Amino acid sequence: MKDRKRFRVLDTGVMEGRLNIAIGQAIIEAHQAGQAPDTLRFLRFPPTALVGRHQALGQEIDLEYCRQNDIGVVRRITGGGAIFMEPGLLGWELAFNRKTLGVNSLPDLTREICEAAADGISRLGVEARYRPRNDIEVDGRKISGTGGFFDGDTLFYQGTVLVDMNPAVMVSALRVPKAKLEKRELDSAEQRVVTLRELLGAETPELPQIQQALSAAFSDRFGLEMQQAEISPAEMSRARELYDEEIGTEDFVTEVDEPPIARGDLAGRHISPGGTITSYLRLEGPAQNRVRAALITGDFFVTPPRVIYDLESSLRGVYLDDLAAVVREFFDQSEVEVLSVLPEDFIASIENAVSVS
Repeated sequence: MKDRKRFRVLDTGVMEGRLNIAIGQAIIEAHQAGQAPDTLRFLRFPPTALVGRHQALGQEIDLEYCRQNDIGVVRRITGGGAIFMEPGLLGWELAFNRKTLGVNSLPDLTREICEAAADGISRLGVEARYRPRNDIEVDGRKISGTGGFFDGDTLFYQGTVLVDMNPAVMVSALRVPKAKLEKRELDSAEQRVVTLRELLGAETPELPQIQQALSAAFSDRFGLEMQQAEISPAEMSRARELYDEEIGTEDFVTEVDEPPIARGDLAGRHISPGGTITSYLRLEGPAQNRVRAALITGDFFVTPPRVIYDLESSLRGVYLDDLAAVVREFFDQSEVEVLSVLPEDFIASIENAVSVS
């Protein structure tokens, strides 16, 4: 019988939101350096609104409501849409080598991980199912959202379990686009989500039981030996450095935001099955036919996340007639994996911006 692969299991409890994200990045770096094993971490947040890595902050989060109600505001290192977290919601994240599970592509890994997580949630007494691209649902309502990326050979993948929460606070903290609700024929974001408390009432399991169910499901599906552990002092030290230097700073959190159209930027939006992409272009030249600067935002997943900044840079100085060819060439030459959107989706968003010029 082959030895089972070992996975470290951490429970870091409730931590301030930006530090929580910094811990995830520190684990990635330690894993890449061979200083940390494959890891499953459970984490929780005080009331916190988290925007996706490429999202425009002010469009996705009601910053004034969050300030008035002591809700933290955080930018994740993963893509996807804005989410709300509080102590009654359980977060989980995986950091492991892409060879560990014997699956190489991000879309295939997403399915494998989400189906395992759905199995874990189902062990609690509900019928949870994976819904592409990255949700887990019970009777068509979202009980878990997920997302991740490759950084070298390390896959970092995050998810949630909606255990117990106040949906009204979530709706107030987040600006949920009407298009997302209309796509599912819903009147409000509260209809879109469901918690274990709503489904199971007094029979809702405690957090340790939920964590055990998820750990067991991952273990059974992938042949893993789960071992409880503590995060290392070196990882915590690096997390605090990342918090102080980048992830905890206002510059990082506000790094992507919607520029005012009044200042001359062109804006184009493309809604694909895998996410929304909004492109802003500022033009230059006597004929205003060349890109001076580009900004691309949205709730899509692209790995590695920093590739979007490279794409924006590649568009500077490009003539409008050449934009589609440059985008295709960029994706052809870059080592990019897309979970939810395709190069043609970016082109459509950019062309929608150009069409209004």
